[in-house]
Amino acid sequence: MPVNVPDKLPAIDLLKKENIFVMDESRAMHQDIRPLKIIILNLMPLKVTTETDLLRLLSNSPLQIEIDFMKMKGHTPKNTPSEHMRQFYRNFDELKGKKYDGLIITGAPVELLPFGEVNYWNEMKEILDWAEHHVYSTLFICWAAQAGLYHYYGIPKYALPRKMFGVFEHTHVNSHLPILRGFDDRFFMPHSRHTEIRADDIRKVNGLQIIASSEEAGVAIVKAKNGRQLFITGHAEYARNTLDTEFKRDLAKKLSIDIPVNYYPGDDPSKTPYMRWGSTANLLFSNWLNYYVYQETPYNLDEIR
Repeated sequence: MPVNVPDKLPAIDLLKKENIFVMDESRAMHQDIRPLKIIILNLMPLKVTTETDLLRLLSNSPLQIEIDFMKMKGHTPKNTPSEHMRQFYRNFDELKGKKYDGLIITGAPVELLPFGEVNYWNEMKEILDWAEHHVYSTLFICWAAQAGLYHYYGIPKYALPRKMFGVFEHTHVNSHLPILRGFDDRFFMPHSRHTEIRADDIRKVNGLQIIASSEEAGVAIVKAKNGRQLFITGHAEYARNTLDTEFKRDLAKKLSIDIPVNYYPGDDPSKTPYMRWGSTANLLFSNWLNYYVYQETPYNLDEIR
């Protein structure tokens, strides 16, 4: 939440130079409060797991938030009961008349397919176009980050020789950026993907900024449109055991899969995984909600352009 201080306090200008939001008494007296409206396009196969992971992080805030869940009209999930989908999810056609403070689009198990071969790609493009004028800030996760960068900016993805799988160390460019507020100089985040985007392609596009990266995992967070678009190639939202579940699932399917990097003590899958990214995840989502949604979205959502 913003710091409310007396008008004209000298500290205000100093704190603003560090991108710390300070609300003076005059502004606070005239501030209207309403719940934030967040919509989640959940493309992950285990819907309930992803819902839980995201809501855990979104709830770590004093802000009141209203959530809608969106599903793809042209895709039937195989791993989530149809009753759950009917009860809690709505098609894009039912939601596209609304406007939202924020949108989260998750990863999806389709990354090895060319975008045009994904069976819901046309609907995805329609949603991405809609989001530009109906959502104030969008958080793109993993495959969604690749899809968004491709759709909006023509950034290609590339197949990796081995799955990027584990918990990797990252650095960032500027701890005063609101989305990175409170981050350590080096922080950890899980990755679980077969494809990548490359820094050289991103640097060629005006308006895109790589704000966090990893020597091993590559580009991690890309910012565009002053934070109205944030592309995250990893999975900060993952719970402690999510990579463990994925690893043992792939082993059961007899797929070629490496032990997740920096995850099990002594690389022993029988041991409880280390949780190295919990503070990063909480900061990432609370910073997004506070600095890019709550403080920036018009009180009247109809003013979003």
